[in-house]
Amino acid sequence: MKVKKNTLKVLAGAVWYIGFFTLLMKSLMLFSEAYSINNDILTLLLILLFTFILVVVKTKYIFIKTCKKNLKRIESLKEPKIWNFYRVRFFIFLVTMITLGGYLSKISQGDYWFLMGVGVLDLSVGLSLFFSSFVFWKS
Repeated sequence: MKVKKNTLKVLAGAVWYIGFFTLLMKSLMLFSEAYSINNDILTLLLILLFTFILVVVKTKYIFIKTCKKNLKRIESLKEPKIWNFYRVRFFIFLVTMITLGGYLSKISQGDYWFLMGVGVLDLSVGLSLFFSSFVFWKS
């Protein structure tokens, strides 16, 4: 089943937004649990500042480049199929990251610093997905 290249771009962007919303909700739950263990607001604010520095670096140097590379690949497709919005290895990577993220969240329960660490990881990746997603709409 042949599809338009713009359809693939929309699907690729949708995956980015689904990842953003999922990771945002997950990180908020982790931060909430961590805050219930240690309600030191200054520590939380410092960790969030560190998170935003990570977001800027990840967005600029990793995620935007990844989006552009994928868009270039989509444009080069001769007969695009619905499943071509990402490569197979990306889907394998995605399943691996979802599984690892779930495992880390589970084993972090009750440990303040572990919860904060996984929360920072999730929030930084989620926000990087969001900010880099604008590359999809520029194309």
